Amino acid sequence: MKKYFASSELIINEDGSVFHLHVKPEWLADKVILVGDPGRVALVASHFENKECEVESREFKTITGTYQEKRITVVSTGIGCDNIDIVMNELDALANIDFETREEKPRLRSLELVRIGTCGGLQPYTPVGTFVCSEKSIGFDGVIYFYANTERARDTAFEAALKEQLDWKLSGLSPYVVPADHSLIEQITGNDIIRGVTIAANGFYGPQGRELRLPLADPKLNEKIEAFNYNGRQITNFEMESSSLAGLAALMGHRAMTVCCIIAGRVDKNMNTNYKGSLTGLIETVLERI
Repeated sequence: MKKYFASSELIINEDGSVFHLHVKPEWLADKVILVGDPGRVALVASHFENKECEVESREFKTITGTYQEKRITVVSTGIGCDNIDIVMNELDALANIDFETREEKPRLRSLELVRIGTCGGLQPYTPVGTFVCSEKSIGFDGVIYFYANTERARDTAFEAALKEQLDWKLSGLSPYVVPADHSLIEQITGNDIIRGVTIAANGFYGPQGRELRLPLADPKLNEKIEAFNYNGRQITNFEMESSSLAGLAALMGHRAMTVCCIIAGRVDKNMNTNYKGSLTGLIETVLERI
């Protein structure tokens, strides 16, 4: 018996578009680029030869078009793993649920998703301007735990080593580790992109070790993060979305990965606020390889 998705679970707008994204099923390409900043959508789409659609709702802006005969959808997610939960579920619904019958389609569609973002570097060999692919992502967010059978997407041995080496002190919060899709990493990365381990933090300040007026629960956490080593793997960078993207995509049957440009050196404590040129180079690289 086919699963039926009630209107309270899958919310479809009057124009036939999905609730938050305001995207219709026919507008979604198999290749999807995700960016955080809505303004970055136009930057990616400026490389398209043509555009099929352009729609914006809240922090979610979407353009579908063609680049070198490849049909590509670019979507802004806003900031945070909670927004990735919205975007991934709605993209999956657009791909795999019949909006007329509200039933799962008999043949499921697998999307190819590449997140292009910015991040903070955590090692001497990841200075500002470095491109880093999140081969594994460490989630501080907890989103994935709301879904069943997460063990098939997680690296539980890595999780155990992480908690032990970091002497994990944050009660009630258990970090998880998920790998990105290996075949997509092979497709997108080359000698110009480092393969690293990324922490997807659930905030920009305290969760990434920034202390303003509020004291931190574990002031030495970043020091332990920088010193972490598991089978030769070190933690390379901080960002805020890669873990839920990799985890949800794997559970749903999609291929996903994150690649970021480092704009803040957390070790050297420097920051590049004029990073548009470097990011443009990364966008062009991903467009060529997706």
